[in-house]
Amino acid sequence: MDTELDTLLRSLHVWDTELPDFDPGATPEAPLPLFTQWFAAAVAAGQSEPHTPALATTDAAGRADVRTVMLHGADARSLHFASHAGSAKGRQLAARPYAALGFYWPVQGRQVRLRGPVRTAPAEAAHADLHARSTGALAAALTGRQSEPLASYDALVRASEEAWERARREPDTAVPSWTVYELEPEEVEFFQGDARRRHVRLTYTRRADGWAKQLLWP
Repeated sequence: MDTELDTLLRSLHVWDTELPDFDPGATPEAPLPLFTQWFAAAVAAGQSEPHTPALATTDAAGRADVRTVMLHGADARSLHFASHAGSAKGRQLAARPYAALGFYWPVQGRQVRLRGPVRTAPAEAAHADLHARSTGALAAALTGRQSEPLASYDALVRASEEAWERARREPDTAVPSWTVYELEPEEVEFFQGDARRRHVRLTYTRRADGWAKQLLWP
């Protein structure tokens, strides 16, 4: 017998809108320029929070984990995100420095998937990253204790209020546990959805002499 959830799921539809064309034959030789184009198009199309991908990691026992993070930057070599070194993701990346990022921009029926090794940026880069952001971001970082057990919500409120006060009083204060992570993609897939399910999937695979491109069946 169908549950209420089953009924709701079957009532939903995807891509009930006009989707952009995607010509894989007219793509650049490296993935970052195409990622930048798609990201800008998602922003222009009104996609909510296009800079928040899912980050997948594994722990020391090989068990998968996933959460949503914020993209802090990118260059020709890597994509950057940040967290506390002692958080669950920080511990997992220390044990297994390999991860995947997944961006989903439903307003245009697009996904971008990346995976590869992860390294930590120098402490100076982490300090600059944190202090280029808002007072609230600094206060959250100063609150700390990410992923640790919380005795009560009141304890969080008190710690947060103290952190906000310190962030306003000492806007350049250091947070040693704040870490910038750099994911260097070995594989990147661009997925363009199609209302007739003729989805276009284009992968870039890193080679010693550059990138190799390959279409995949949807």
